[in-house]
This record gives sequence, structure tokens and C-alpha cells, in this order.
Amino acid sequence: MAVLLMLLSTIVLACMHGMVRAISTDLHPFVIVFFRNLFGLVVIVPLLMRHGLSSLKTGQPRLHALRAIVGILAMLSWFFALSKVPITNATALSFSTTIFAALAAWLFLNERFRIRRWLAILTGMVGVMVVLQPNSAQFDAWSLLPLAAALAWGTSVTIVKKLTETDSTLAIVGWMSITLTVLSIIPALFVWQTPTLEQYGLLAGIGALATAGHLAMTRALKLAEVSIVMSIDFSRLVWTSIIGVAFFAETPGIHTVLGAVIIFIAGWYIIFRESRIKASQQPDPPTV
Repeated sequence: MAVLLMLLSTIVLACMHGMVRAISTDLHPFVIVFFRNLFGLVVIVPLLMRHGLSSLKTGQPRLHALRAIVGILAMLSWFFALSKVPITNATALSFSTTIFAALAAWLFLNERFRIRRWLAILTGMVGVMVVLQPNSAQFDAWSLLPLAAALAWGTSVTIVKKLTETDSTLAIVGWMSITLTVLSIIPALFVWQTPTLEQYGLLAGIGALATAGHLAMTRALKLAEVSIVMSIDFSRLVWTSIIGVAFFAETPGIHTVLGAVIIFIAGWYIIFRESRIKASQQPDPPTV
């Protein structure tokens, strides 16, 4: 069930990214970000009303503010990247989020790494270079945008780890939805375009798919080990490749596929090692 849910999540999120790519030809990405957050907030509001305002209680308001700033930078970079970079290339580089999350944990949470995890991080960076091809004529400066988004998301993941020590899941998600909606208004106003009725439908679809995809992923992570669930995440590259070819005439190059494989394997190994270390630190069950 966990594998099926994660597979569903990758399909749904790939479709959402394809919709963002399509609508960004008519609407500025910053406007899309605002409506994605607004419709996402609409989904969360009934849960907040059911549990009351006390569900937003937090012991770390500054961390929520920091996460909001990092999160909006990640989202703006990612949605802008989808309007400029082939969708498969953006997806390939997004796999580096795990690598940046590990580095952020080392920097800010004082997590100790052994040589194998450092080698995995180095390998992942090699994969990034394979995708980017910085010294070739094929290098596209816009490809730095999904990399910047991955760096921001990786930092955001580390902040969430710290928030889970004191705050509930609903508080974390609720504050994220509220703050990102408010913050995304500012850049959207500078490039404002009022959507048409059809575009409102697409924007609502983007918000709904984003929420559905993350809910499916969250449920999958509750049902099985993270290393098993995240091993399915690579299928996102398959779905985005199909979408890219079918709707945008974007055929993924060999460097994109090879680099994505390297980045994903390195990221998966980091997740695998982390889950094994956490398992070894759990106390043995009492004997009878």
C-alpha cells in the first residue's frame, strides 16, 4: 500500500508540474505561486476550524518565520524554473534536495557524518554537474533555478525536523499554508495578471493536485520505512519525461538521465543510512 500511494503521489505531482509548465506561458509564475498557496490554504482551513485555533500553538515562532522565508524562496524559484527549464531537467535537479537537507542538518543541527555519507554527498554533487554541464555549450543558466529551489527545500526540511520536536503536524502545515499565502502576495502584486475563468480552474487544479500528492506521500511514509517509500520517487522522472515529450516536445538528453540516476542513488543512500542509524538507536524491546 505504501508503494502504491507513493507511486500515486509521483504521478499526481508530475501532472501538477506539467500544469504549471503549461499555464506559465500565459500567467507569470509568481501569480501561479500565490494561487497555488491560496487554494492550498482553502483545503487546510476546514481542518483548522475543526481542531480550533489552539491547533496552531507553537513554541518556536521564529523557526516558523524562517521556514516561511526559505519556503517562499524555494517555491518562487521552482515555479519560475518550470517556466524556463525543460520539465525533466528540473525534476532531475530536484532530487538533490536530499543532499542539501543532509548538509543543512550537518551545519545547523550538528549531525555527525561518517565517511560514507560524505562520499554520497560528493557523488550527488557530481550528478548535479553531469546534468548542468557547466563547461559545455549546452549549459543553461536558468538550470540554476531548480538547484536553488532544491537548496531552499533542503534547508526547509531541516527546519521542519526541528519544529517536530515541539509542534504538532497540523501546526506546522497550518502555519506554512498561512505564511506562504501571505508572503506570496507580495511578488505576485508586482507582476499581477487577473486569471480568466478557465485559468482559475487550472489554478484550483494545481492547488488540489499539490495537496493530494503530498497527502499521499505523507500517508505512504507513515505505512513504511522512508528508504522504501523514497525509492519510488525516481518514477517522477519517468512521468515528467512522458509529459515533456507528449505536451512540450522536450526529449530528455542522456546527460539529464545519467545525472538524475547519480543524484537519486546518492540521495537514496543518505536516506537509507539515516534510517538505519535511527533504527540502531532505538531501545531493544523488553524480553518476556
